[in-house]
Amino acid sequence: MAPDSFSVVDGVLKAHSTDKGSHLLYVGKKYKDFELVVVSKSEPNSNSGVYFHTDGTSRVKAGWLHTGYEAQLNSTAKEKRKTGSLYAIQDLAKSPVDETKWFEMKIRVKGKRIQIWVNGQQTADYTEPENPQRPANKIGRLLDPNGGFIALQAHDTKSVWYFKEIKIKEL
Repeated sequence: MAPDSFSVVDGVLKAHSTDKGSHLLYVGKKYKDFELVVVSKSEPNSNSGVYFHTDGTSRVKAGWLHTGYEAQLNSTAKEKRKTGSLYAIQDLAKSPVDETKWFEMKIRVKGKRIQIWVNGQQTADYTEPENPQRPANKIGRLLDPNGGFIALQAHDTKSVWYFKEIKIKEL
């Protein structure tokens, strides 16, 4: 899915889809309990996300990852799920930051609990219930008991995101 959607420019990872959407997966290891920190910024009106606990499969028609959760990165006016949202689970209507300036997002997964912070401000705190109910198009939005891969999203051809730090620590 459009591997040229990701490049390194001046030592910074750039995500800019050349197709309908693409993902850069780190498949060297599955992570179960971890803290992931990304320092990123965007061009105005851009959409992206950080996926975790994914197996890397995508919905062929849409191009989006089918499994795992997404920590939203979004500065677009039309999208109601803003930066810091746990996508379609705990959504923010207003972003806590100006995405055109560097900011830090921390994602922590421990057991069934998922937490997200943006510049130190907690934006999501969710514990996955025993039998979560999901709509048909989000049926794979679950924590994998064996862990999963981490992925960065290049959402669309109009969205550009930059990542200058990506750090992960197992818990």
